[in-house]
Amino acid sequence: MKDHLESSIFGDHDDHADVHDPVGHDAAHPAAPPASRRELREAELAAKRSRGRRRSAGGAREGRGKPPWWRRLIVIVLALAVIGGGVVVAYHALRPVVEGFLESNDYPGPGDGSVRVTVEQGAGGSAIARELVDADVIKSTKAFVEAANADSKSGGIQPGVYEMKKQMRAADALALLVNPKNRIVTRVTIPEGLWATEIYAKLSKASGIPVAQYVAAAKDAEALGLPSSARGNVEGYLFPASYEFAPDSSAAAQLKQMVGESVKRLDALGIPPEKMERVVILASLVEGEASTEADRGKVARVIENRLASNTSIGFDSTVNYIFKKRGVPTQDMLDSDSPYNTRRFKGLPPGPIANPGESAIQAAAAPPAGDWFYFVTVNLCTGETKFAVTAADHAKNVAAFNAWRASTGGKC
Repeated sequence: MKDHLESSIFGDHDDHADVHDPVGHDAAHPAAPPASRRELREAELAAKRSRGRRRSAGGAREGRGKPPWWRRLIVIVLALAVIGGGVVVAYHALRPVVEGFLESNDYPGPGDGSVRVTVEQGAGGSAIARELVDADVIKSTKAFVEAANADSKSGGIQPGVYEMKKQMRAADALALLVNPKNRIVTRVTIPEGLWATEIYAKLSKASGIPVAQYVAAAKDAEALGLPSSARGNVEGYLFPASYEFAPDSSAAAQLKQMVGESVKRLDALGIPPEKMERVVILASLVEGEASTEADRGKVARVIENRLASNTSIGFDSTVNYIFKKRGVPTQDMLDSDSPYNTRRFKGLPPGPIANPGESAIQAAAAPPAGDWFYFVTVNLCTGETKFAVTAADHAKNVAAFNAWRASTGGKC
């Protein structure tokens, strides 16, 4: 019994040694008894299960650190799709910008069609450029500004209306604008001393507007800006000068501009509105009688001297105004009972008899000192006029005129 137990104990110990130490034993140690087949089979199955657990644990660890190839492929495909979409969006967003850099900011010209462009008073280069771009005359403000900066004449562009083509080169558009002859305007020159009816006819011829429209517009004193002392009468306030009217300006607008010029001159002389009418009446008489600018002040003084002495002014020009006829008045004309007939009635006529210029206005506003009471033009061709203080001296001057007329037949 003792031997059997010891043998069993030693046998179990050697079994353990075989499992954990596969190295063979030398002859000093006795060999372990052979194991049964069932025990060997169970040991083999246990080893296989142990190796399987180790492989499963290792695979799990590999899965957490490095995904399978097909997952990596999906990620790559998705990344490329996102990048591709971004490229498409960027292309559409940046295309206009890139094309803007590459495309010319100027038309090649010479352009075609026709368009009217208005350059406003005081407009600078940038404002003019925007107007041209809006009308499709030029392609960009940048092209026009560059052309203007390179041309010293660009600062002389005058306000007005210009006939231009569409899609012109900026430099060609600038060249058109710097030439004032290209402005579309109604140009008319009104000489001094005309009656309002004569001015209407000149304006109508230049503008194509019927005379009737000027006559109608002249009745709206408030719209024209007449001073209150004018009592609604436009005669005398249509300042004689050279005018350029916009092509679409109305009859009222043109008359208003002319009235404004007269009022501006009167204001500059310090004449208040309530005294403007008297000055304009006096100036119209000066304009109707003085042959030269040098005589205007003296004629104004003769009028003031006669008014001061309660003597009739006695001018033929006032009679001519009644009948709207120029030249030497007939006796029938001189007998007119119109208050404008200064041959018969004392004092100033009830209104201006012409539209005086600036020098006549200045003479009427401040006539020179003098005792002249008479004057007569002794040569109608040269306008030579002689002034006299006494009736006797005046008679001599009249005789000189008669002699000239006899020798020339009154013709130049």
